[in-house]
Amino acid sequence: MTQKPPANQESGSSAYQLWGGRFSEQPHEALQELNISLPYDARLYADDLDGSKAYAEALMRAGHLNAAECDKLVKNLELIRYDWVEHLIKFEASDEDVHTVNERLLVELTGDLGQRLHTGRSRNDQVVTDMKLWLRKAIRETLGRLRQLIEAIVRQAEAHLGILMPGYTHLQRAQPVQFSHWLLSHAFALREDCQRLTELRDRSNVLPLGSGALAGNPLGIDRAWLAERLGFAGVTGNSMHAVGDRDFVVDFIYCCSMVSLHLSRLAEDLIIYSTKEFDFIKIADTFSSGSSLMPQKRNPDSLELIRGISGLITSNLTGIMMTIKGTPSTYNKDLQFDKQYCFQAYDKLTQSLNIAVGVVETMKVQRHQMESALSSDMLATDWAYYLVRKGVPFRQAHHHIGCVVALAEQRGVDITEVPLGELQQICSAFGADIASVADYGHNVQQYDAIGGTSTASIVEQLRLLKNLIKELRQES
Repeated sequence: MTQKPPANQESGSSAYQLWGGRFSEQPHEALQELNISLPYDARLYADDLDGSKAYAEALMRAGHLNAAECDKLVKNLELIRYDWVEHLIKFEASDEDVHTVNERLLVELTGDLGQRLHTGRSRNDQVVTDMKLWLRKAIRETLGRLRQLIEAIVRQAEAHLGILMPGYTHLQRAQPVQFSHWLLSHAFALREDCQRLTELRDRSNVLPLGSGALAGNPLGIDRAWLAERLGFAGVTGNSMHAVGDRDFVVDFIYCCSMVSLHLSRLAEDLIIYSTKEFDFIKIADTFSSGSSLMPQKRNPDSLELIRGISGLITSNLTGIMMTIKGTPSTYNKDLQFDKQYCFQAYDKLTQSLNIAVGVVETMKVQRHQMESALSSDMLATDWAYYLVRKGVPFRQAHHHIGCVVALAEQRGVDITEVPLGELQQICSAFGADIASVADYGHNVQQYDAIGGTSTASIVEQLRLLKNLIKELRQES
């Protein structure tokens, strides 16, 4: 998926340009430097070659090349691919972008024949096609890494099923839940990310090639055949829209942003739970670091970096949206920056996902510390439900238990230590069986509705996620 930006640009004996006939002077040096996108779009070399091979075949089908000419172009495009793979490409100062490099090399190998490949094609429809070809691979690989993280979460949740911990809202103890339930909550956020990426993959899989610069192709190119040849589900319906469209790039960066936000929230939870104050989990040494001053420190830098990267990825989303906002219709050179935003979002998300998988796989779950953190005030909701089952309207039950909590706080005792007689003075529905609602494990099992924290519900959650994992593995 990646190609290092070229660092070995050389001045060739003759500058090869894809344009320039109407110009009497060369571009200013400052403009040349700004105009060159090769350090960013070099990674599209394989996609550019794939599109060019298919376009050569389309030209042959339309009668603009004979079979021998097409065969020669296709074979030499593969020779160029080999040079890219083996890092044998020598870049020249006049190489603006990956399209210039590939065409220059093709002309060097095939002479005038190589100059015929661009017949009816513009870099406008060429680059957007390359980006869509790249996007398919990027989505597939991102889904693969999401699958690995979901698998790691599922394994930890299964291995620690039955462990209880405080559930929090507003970072205040709320209700007892199972550790597995909390951990799977993050997996279900990632599940939605997978759905978003899958929808984007299907929705954006339409071919722009054959749109020309903006007006279309007048040379009998069979776009439907080209789409099938390159694995697209259909073709774009308006050439002016096609060459200026970067909505799929925005959508992809948005998907990356959402994944990064979900990873950031997971990281934040893990950072909090790994503090000495909580000590619910321990981050492995391989994903921790120390302090240059304080020898005792064990810092969750891996998770803090995940949290920080989310801001960087989201800034790319803002950047591409503001770029598109200011462009008139069809292609404008502003759109050249789409690759910087898109590739950085993808690369940084890849790093975050790889780290997240490692952290989750290797973290140690501290059962004793989690269950020791449970406190009787967290029984309050279950006590309210106890009164509901006795026929007390919930709003009244909520008020009565609030009074019990206030009384216990005044006396500095747990609500379970308030005598039954005083409970009955607050609400006559209290009976001796209230003592049975002091078992955290029993209370948790009552939350057996779909999506709840009971074991039966968690097992169903695991089943759903395992099905997703299976589907993603089959698509990879």
